[in-house]
Amino acid sequence: MFGFARNAGPRVGRISPQDCVARHARGELTVVDVRDISELRASGTASGGVHAPLMRLADLADPRHPDHNPALDPDAPVAVFCASGGRSAMAAEILLNLGYREVYNLGGFHAWTAGGGKVHRPA
Repeated sequence: MFGFARNAGPRVGRISPQDCVARHARGELTVVDVRDISELRASGTASGGVHAPLMRLADLADPRHPDHNPALDPDAPVAVFCASGGRSAMAAEILLNLGYREVYNLGGFHAWTAGGGKVHRPA
């Protein structure tokens, strides 16, 4: 399930791990891992997702920035995750401040795997 507050402007939404994995598989949602590369190497990351470390997220997600990652689109739904949910909460707020309209905090990487998400291990 997912939801947003009505008439309150953009807010960080809630999404279940199963819905996140299913929407990502259908190409309806971009999944963003905001952990550091060492964490990805240790545990893997969401297959087909975008890696944008929290410290670089504002640049990578801003279409006006020269380092913008074109996989990050303010008009497309985005779900963020980290190790336990703290950094992803900050990441979600960054995206909202950049004008992203539909942002979900999946929480920790364990939520992705619990929802049946495939894992990729970077070299």
